[in-house]
Amino acid sequence: MMLKEKLKDYHIILASGSPRRQQFFMEMGLDFEIRLKSVEEIYPSELKGEQIADYLSKLKADVFKNDLQLNDILITSDTVVWNNGESLAKAENDSEAELMLQKLSGGWHQVITSVCFTTHHKQISRNSTTNVKFKNLSTEEIHFYIEKYKPFDKAGAYGIQEWLGLIGIEEIKGSYTNVVGLPTHLVYETLMLMVE
Repeated sequence: MMLKEKLKDYHIILASGSPRRQQFFMEMGLDFEIRLKSVEEIYPSELKGEQIADYLSKLKADVFKNDLQLNDILITSDTVVWNNGESLAKAENDSEAELMLQKLSGGWHQVITSVCFTTHHKQISRNSTTNVKFKNLSTEEIHFYIEKYKPFDKAGAYGIQEWLGLIGIEEIKGSYTNVVGLPTHLVYETLMLMVE
């Protein structure tokens, strides 16, 4: 049985303002409602890599826990760009974005997305890691990208599906959709198991 059919008695709530995540849900053929609540994305400083993504995706779910009905499945997620032991969050301005892209230039980094599935009575958290390698980016390329694409809503200050990803990424190991912001294979697999 296909997932959409299995979910017919459930109500999917996607708690994400990301147009990329919303697009993936549409392309997967899922009926869903978008519901947003703001959360201050602060995590304990000792957390690393996937621990940060897991923590924040659960934190985003916590604010909904008293709102869920019996047939609701709430989906929250968080993406972390992990580079040389440091989490590169969203850039606040041009100079922060430039600094991040200089750090990513010419090397490998990890993109980790955690997805948290919360129902009235249980919570499952899954994460996916993709290794990404950038070529050596020139200052001109970095400036052009920041000026034209304003990548301030993205972890690590870049979108793999945008110009910089097209011209700058030499290699990826792992899920492409994970780098865009949602490991769709994990979402599908987890929902299939949840509604068996």
